Amino acid sequence: MLKAAILGFGTVGSGTLEVLERNADTIARNAGEAIEVKYILDLRDFPNEPHQERFVKDFAVIENDPEVSIVIETMGGKGAAYTFTKRSLEAGKNVVTSNKELVATHGAELLEIAAQKNVNYLFEASVGGGIPIIRPMQRCLTANHLTQITGILNGTTNYILNRMIDGGLDFATALKEAQELGYAEANPAADVEGIDACRKVCILADIAYGDNVAPEKVETEGITAITLQDVAYAEQADSVVKLLGRTVLQEDGTFYAFVAPHFVKKSSPLACVTGVFNGILVTGDMLGDAMFYGQGAGKLATASAVAADVIDCAVHKNKRRSIGWGDGSKNLVRSLDTFASNWYIRVQGADAADKLAQAFPNSKVLEPVQAEEAAVLTDVLTTAEMNEKKAQLGNVLGCMRLL
Repeated sequence: MLKAAILGFGTVGSGTLEVLERNADTIARNAGEAIEVKYILDLRDFPNEPHQERFVKDFAVIENDPEVSIVIETMGGKGAAYTFTKRSLEAGKNVVTSNKELVATHGAELLEIAAQKNVNYLFEASVGGGIPIIRPMQRCLTANHLTQITGILNGTTNYILNRMIDGGLDFATALKEAQELGYAEANPAADVEGIDACRKVCILADIAYGDNVAPEKVETEGITAITLQDVAYAEQADSVVKLLGRTVLQEDGTFYAFVAPHFVKKSSPLACVTGVFNGILVTGDMLGDAMFYGQGAGKLATASAVAADVIDCAVHKNKRRSIGWGDGSKNLVRSLDTFASNWYIRVQGADAADKLAQAFPNSKVLEPVQAEEAAVLTDVLTTAEMNEKKAQLGNVLGCMRLL
């Protein structure tokens, strides 16, 4: 029997314990032996939780117990989670995590320690919650060059945009509703500013292209500036507004990586991803498109991915899974200035239509949805070219790429 410890007994940690115990027979069959949670580390008290003998407040108890071979980190953040993960790996213990911030910022270092100690550091749940995406990229798609990854990677922002599109709610009202339902935190910045999606783009790019991508290298724009007018113009373009995380590979091996809201054609499978669900479209040069869809968050959905990594650790306890990427020194991320696409742009002013016609002579004009403004869909322009046009136009109310 393998012994495990859970660090952090919040939503994912408690869900992981539930999955491991409710499906113990299936997990034992797939792992080759039973898996038991010996310790649960949390500074809080849980007086109504059964099995009080498992709870500890001192990480050293776990670190120094040779029976514990798998540590399940569900604490989140980069503070204690980083310290305890590093100490666990250095102690020769496998580590499983759902912590996308930690993997995005320190993944290369932690994977290197895992390799040195011949143990596993696995993180399927860090992207897409319960959706299998990391393991398929590492196994099933390895014969492909992954030319593009395009994903709805944050369920909170997808829910908010969905309520703006289908419910006619403005951003502030949709956000408040998401908070009341528990889909958004009291401080929603990581979600609505695109930070959470950025971390997931980093992890996907690390795996796809083999070199570390720091979050600061990924240009990131959230959804706080999206209005109901933008939603209405998207409808005219037979599109919906989605926050997308993207990577686009170039022939020289470099790639673009960014997060931004887009007009997405209703014919795209990503347009059908609603509510708090996630969808990730991976394009391989041999395969073509493959769509991964499912619950991007949630207690048991995320915990199921964590538990699958625990099983993988059991299966690979004698021969670690080969996972890793470079230290970022290849500088593969390109400046977004040269990335080209069609655009939507909306300008305010009595002369807005004339200004747009002059700036974008071959554009498709959209019907104004309110007085003294105009909007168009442009020809292909680079990011730098669009930024220059915006500076010249002034009074730009909205601007998004078209997918």
